[in-house]
Amino acid sequence: MNSGKLLGEERRNLLLDKLLKASKPITGGELAAFANVSRQVIVQDISLLKAKNHPIIATSQGYVYLEKNKQDQPLLERLIACKHSPSDTKEELTILVDHGVFVKDVIVEHPVYGELTASIRVGNRIEVEEFIKKISLNKASYLSQLTEGLHLHTLQADSIDKLDRACHDLDKAGILVKEEDN
Repeated sequence: MNSGKLLGEERRNLLLDKLLKASKPITGGELAAFANVSRQVIVQDISLLKAKNHPIIATSQGYVYLEKNKQDQPLLERLIACKHSPSDTKEELTILVDHGVFVKDVIVEHPVYGELTASIRVGNRIEVEEFIKKISLNKASYLSQLTEGLHLHTLQADSIDKLDRACHDLDKAGILVKEEDN
């Protein structure tokens, strides 16, 4: 923690360094305490860093600096359609992460705003628990509630087998929407 207020570019460089070295997401409150500024200043700093093409995203767990897959092996991605009630969200995410699948985001088609995408970024049961807890503590709604439970997820994994097995189990749970369901 810094005893004095960090100013401008120096503060943003220190925030960037902290994000680059972090092994887990860092909340805006933690960054604000580190820099001895308000959370709103952190939000502005993150926006300025993003404007300089730093791949920083805000997740439900905090800010993350995106990096290439450490093995330099590209992850496979699959877009899937799901439909379920809010009470089944934990089951859905747990099925996915238990197969070694990373849930990148959720996407819904809004009648006014068009496609809305929100970052989820969960890859294990602890992150799923934290995500569900944050929704509950904030009395927030799931994005899928705008579309009667219908939504898409971008999934990532290092093998097609993991994606296939996860989708198979989502189908068995009655969560996966397939073309023949339409």
